[in-house]
Amino acid sequence: MDLHKPVPNKTYEEMTREERLRFDHQKMHEKHKGHDAMHLEMILILLVTLIIAQILLVQWKQRHYRSYSLTTLIALWLIPIVVCLKNFWWRFTISWVVFTLISLIVMRKANTKPVSGSTPRLVYKWFNFIYKLSYGLGIIGYSIMLMAFFGINLIFGQPPQSWMDVGLMFAYYGLYFGVLGRDLSEICTDKLACNIGYYHPKGLPTRQLEENICAVCGHELVVKAEEEGLLENSYKLPCNHVFHEFCIRGWCIIGKKQTCPYCKEKVDLARLFKNPWERPHLLYGQLLDWVRYLVAWQPLILGLVQGINYVLGLENIDNL
Repeated sequence: MDLHKPVPNKTYEEMTREERLRFDHQKMHEKHKGHDAMHLEMILILLVTLIIAQILLVQWKQRHYRSYSLTTLIALWLIPIVVCLKNFWWRFTISWVVFTLISLIVMRKANTKPVSGSTPRLVYKWFNFIYKLSYGLGIIGYSIMLMAFFGINLIFGQPPQSWMDVGLMFAYYGLYFGVLGRDLSEICTDKLACNIGYYHPKGLPTRQLEENICAVCGHELVVKAEEEGLLENSYKLPCNHVFHEFCIRGWCIIGKKQTCPYCKEKVDLARLFKNPWERPHLLYGQLLDWVRYLVAWQPLILGLVQGINYVLGLENIDNL
């Protein structure tokens, strides 16, 4: 049947079945005439907006890092929960609420003066738990997707799409709460160290560091750097300042700090983590930094693109 054959001058009810098919086909072509050019224009707008937005974000981050980090944290924290509430995704909403409540309690303790003796450990243990949990969820999600790729799901009589959905869910939970935990831990490490008094982000320490005191938590170093401890070792940085191993790991990995907590000398993370099994954690931290952009800024950029399309009258061309 030739769908492009002219349709006779009849009402729609008077047409035969074939004539109605030709009429509907030709009407659809009339509605979408010129849409290829419009789609190309929308793609160009998207590409140009992405490039300009990326340049502006890089400049903002370099020139005003604190305001950039705060804005990113707020967007990262609120955008996913707004989307989930809108779509009634209660599993993520409950997880987000539990994480937020506990994190706010921990952050409140870190900002309370005078600092309690148990607060530094509580802060580092909570965010270290979130860090390890996110790392584990990411591995589980990746493993499930990998098994679905190799067809292991067929052994259990499950469709591959179900396993892929579960794998993506685990991976998303791990990556999202991992990057959010890193940003919150950075705020806590700054505030906690300032309240203890050995560190100040803009100047010299407000207190003199005693020889046997850890500058991160303010507690005594029971084990010397060259000795082997029963519960926890101490670690000496190249600047010769000594810290609890747990504290300096939390400071560098979880809080994203690459300087000495006391004198601000650069810390070589590759030298700090000599165990080859721990090196992937550094790569995982870089992955979380990329997820921060994807979750926090990508939705805002796409929203800006939709706004530009709306102003230019391009937002409804797919509904015609």
